[in-house]
Amino acid sequence: MAYKDLHEFIKALEDIGQLQRIKTLVDPELEITEITDRISKSNGPALLFENVKGSDMPLLINAYGSKERMALSLQVEDLDDIGNEIMDLLQLADNVPDSLLGKVKMLPILAQLSSLFPKIVKSGACQEVICMEPSLDKLPILKCWPDDAGKFITLPQVYTRDPRNGKRNVGMYRLQVFDHNTTGMHWHIHHDGAENYRLNKEAGNSVIEVAVALGGDPAIAYAATAPLPKEIDELIFAGFLRKKPVELVKCKTIDMEVPADAEIVLEGYIDLQESRIEGPFGDHTGYYSLPGEYPVFHIKCITHRKDAIYPTTIVGKPPQEDCYLALASERIFLPLLKMQLSEVVDMHMPMEGVFHNCVFISIKKSYPGHARKIMNALWGMGQMMFAKFIVVVDKDVNVQNLSEVLWKVFNNADPKRDTMIVEGPLDVLDHSAPLPLFGSKMGIDATKKWPGEGHMREWPDDIVMSKEIIDLVNTKWSEYGLD
Repeated sequence: MAYKDLHEFIKALEDIGQLQRIKTLVDPELEITEITDRISKSNGPALLFENVKGSDMPLLINAYGSKERMALSLQVEDLDDIGNEIMDLLQLADNVPDSLLGKVKMLPILAQLSSLFPKIVKSGACQEVICMEPSLDKLPILKCWPDDAGKFITLPQVYTRDPRNGKRNVGMYRLQVFDHNTTGMHWHIHHDGAENYRLNKEAGNSVIEVAVALGGDPAIAYAATAPLPKEIDELIFAGFLRKKPVELVKCKTIDMEVPADAEIVLEGYIDLQESRIEGPFGDHTGYYSLPGEYPVFHIKCITHRKDAIYPTTIVGKPPQEDCYLALASERIFLPLLKMQLSEVVDMHMPMEGVFHNCVFISIKKSYPGHARKIMNALWGMGQMMFAKFIVVVDKDVNVQNLSEVLWKVFNNADPKRDTMIVEGPLDVLDHSAPLPLFGSKMGIDATKKWPGEGHMREWPDDIVMSKEIIDLVNTKWSEYGLD
């Protein structure tokens, strides 16, 4: 069953011993970050701070901070299960039967999918308390790192519309608190929220209405981070993940709908002629992202539950909680990648590359230059364009094992022959690029080389023990007294 709200997810975490309640008074300025950073790096539990200085609201953090908790948040045993389910549906769509009887047999499946579309309800817990004179001061918003420009809301679901067709978009963009009712809106140029902003400007509109929801079923928060095509509604995807439609309630002051069971909702607008310096901010790269001009979000109304819990996260040098949100995307969308590139065996985006700087790909190599074909194909796919390093290895290499991949790179790659450098768009957070948003990327072919690729020497075999000896030692292991 889907989680109705964040409270149900917290109970699920507590039931399996993955939640620690902290009753000691803590400061949202730096102290919570230091506590959480230590817990994140020691693979510790989710934290519920029940006594936060300056606020009556408890604060939840590190809720997604492990592979186990990420799977629990989406209610699966293994994150790969979701990707496999998506693949099954896509294969079903490719094999629609021609006969009338076959089409009739598919109706229950189609009806089940259509029932996952979001639906409007008359009321929701997120509007139990309505504040028409809003103040962010009542929320336990964190200042995460010493050189941050201020307090930041770090786990928001930001709702906007495409002015051409009214299509909803949900993204996750940090919000720097400027004062009690205005924040920054950190829209990178490549994001769908930023495109909706530009489209409203081009349409001659003076403002763009924005809603920000905090909390609700974790599937909704994850969907806001997922690398979906703009044509796919994040809330339909969330409905698919939770096997139940997301219930929405109309906002009180703007033309927008938000999850009825969210904890907190901020309603407001962005003046399309207004911008302000936002940042610096201690980011997921492990460095401070630089200040820049960004839109300003004006809050007209805040609604929340009577027993609201403030969900948040910190980012910084990995591992942090966001690493596991990114891991979910890696596993969920791998089957879609394999559908487009059938030679791909597995993919991994190691946290050392902060999930966009580096991609490991294993392939079934079939012809000379195959690895280069994969590199170019990946750089042409959506957010893969940000991958600064792509490493391609043979099908038998475990790309989930960083040491194994690097062993292949250092031993199989000739720097002149096996590297390819191209130029193109980069993530705005890449401080090493000579220009903002643009720079070079490297592909490394760490596969076994063929004569057709200019390798005329004999390629040596890996050292592998014979199966007979492995089986013998396995059967006698207890006799050696080495356990």
